[in-house]
Amino acid sequence: MATFKHISSKNADYGAAEQYLTFEHDEFTMKPTLDEAGRLVPRENYRIATLNCGEKDFAVACMRSNLRYGKNQKREDVKSHHYIISFDPRDGPDNGLTVDWAQALGEEFCAEHFSGHQAIVCTHPDGHNHSGNIHVHIVINSLRIEEVPLLPYMDRPADTRAGCKHRCTDAAMEYFKAEIMEMCHRENLYQIDLLHGSKNRVTEREYWAQKKGQLALDKENAAALAAGQPVKQTKFETDKAKLRQAIRDAMREAATFDEFSALLLRQGVTVKESRGRLSYLTPDRTKPVTARKLGDDFDRAAVLAFLEQNAYRAAEQTVPIPEYHTTETNRTGRGKTQKITPTSTIQKMVDRSAKRAEGKGIGYDRWAAVHNLKQMAATVAAMEQYGFTPEELDAALVSANADLQRSSAKLKPIETAICEKKELQKQVLAYAKTRDVRDGLKKQKSDKARRAYREKHESDFIIADATTRYFKQKGVTKLPTYKALQAEIEQFTAEKNALYNEYRANKARVRELQTMKSNLSQMQHGEPSRQKRHEQER
Repeated sequence: MATFKHISSKNADYGAAEQYLTFEHDEFTMKPTLDEAGRLVPRENYRIATLNCGEKDFAVACMRSNLRYGKNQKREDVKSHHYIISFDPRDGPDNGLTVDWAQALGEEFCAEHFSGHQAIVCTHPDGHNHSGNIHVHIVINSLRIEEVPLLPYMDRPADTRAGCKHRCTDAAMEYFKAEIMEMCHRENLYQIDLLHGSKNRVTEREYWAQKKGQLALDKENAAALAAGQPVKQTKFETDKAKLRQAIRDAMREAATFDEFSALLLRQGVTVKESRGRLSYLTPDRTKPVTARKLGDDFDRAAVLAFLEQNAYRAAEQTVPIPEYHTTETNRTGRGKTQKITPTSTIQKMVDRSAKRAEGKGIGYDRWAAVHNLKQMAATVAAMEQYGFTPEELDAALVSANADLQRSSAKLKPIETAICEKKELQKQVLAYAKTRDVRDGLKKQKSDKARRAYREKHESDFIIADATTRYFKQKGVTKLPTYKALQAEIEQFTAEKNALYNEYRANKARVRELQTMKSNLSQMQHGEPSRQKRHEQER
């Protein structure tokens, strides 16, 4: 499974990159490995080549180009970009991948996508953890010295001009990953889907923290065993790993989002939601960890889908299986109405024709074909579980949109009331802070003393006058206390949270029905045959 990684560097010493590629380095400290005589230890069996450097050394060529164009002269400038293509360890024994073959693929990739940059391409036969994975390093000067053609991920004229700098945007990374997938499919190498995130997203920093922590733990355990003491822990876990485990434990036990939040709160983890995204605050941190940094299993959509499955399984155990269903709800034996909820999360199908027109390669197209088949099956299963016909699906979507509008209409006045109470609380607090200054004015005996006093405390009186005007505009004759306003805000917030759960469920319902309708429409139109596509292209 080839992976693709990017590292930007502000180091002005271009020779350091070449030294790292050609000499052994310690995997923990990243310092060069020295032999007994204090000399650098060369790496073994590596391949290296340069692009657009001419007869010069890579570092010399980069520095001369920077001086010619007057770029990369500041400390904060990104001087180089380091891309790493790591192949699956099984590619060697199973698919015959060699260091020379990987080097050729790396040089081809570099020439195609970084043709206007000075670059160095180096292939190593093994990873730092001795996993046997052949990997290719591509280091490019951030400055472009030749004009290049416009590629699909480029959105600015400067992205093609000589004398401008390379930008590694999200669109660029997505494009590069799609190209890596296509390359591996073309060369019959192992490959995974790089365009969608992983369930556990382990960053480079967390990876090394786990490695160093495990090494320190092993040393402690060895010392304890030598002293005849028992060993309590053998596997080191990072704080994020512990947080992931706590979230998964709560997800397995909970059936609703409130239960999920309560279970995590018992362990000291606070769940926060902002703009439809979840974050988790642990007791030892002041800043929450976003779900994006933990992995795709911990974002809002995945958590709600998992909780929905738990609720559905619980309902299946307690509710008799209905004999038939023709509408959105089923009748149980006692005459009560029970909702049937699909057990799978449905995603939108990909318009493969449009993606091909955008320039997506065969690797992406193959992934999209498999993705569409999965979503077709999930859509058909959902239609059967709901008991929908296409006409009933349209009616259910209209009804769900109406429910969403109603819940949104209920939320708006409460949100407005909370904002007004918070603003009033802010003004009351500001007015209270000027109390001593206002009392001091009353103690002044003469007009001259009062004028001098006001000039001395002008900022406080400006605040007091502004708050007084605010109270008059709002018709506030008797100022409420700060605590009374806080109690009202908390009451409104509780009402808002209850209504927001309803709004969130309705919104998820609308999104699911819209996805089902979109997929159903695409299934009815179908994918044109290969012969028909060729005729359309001609």
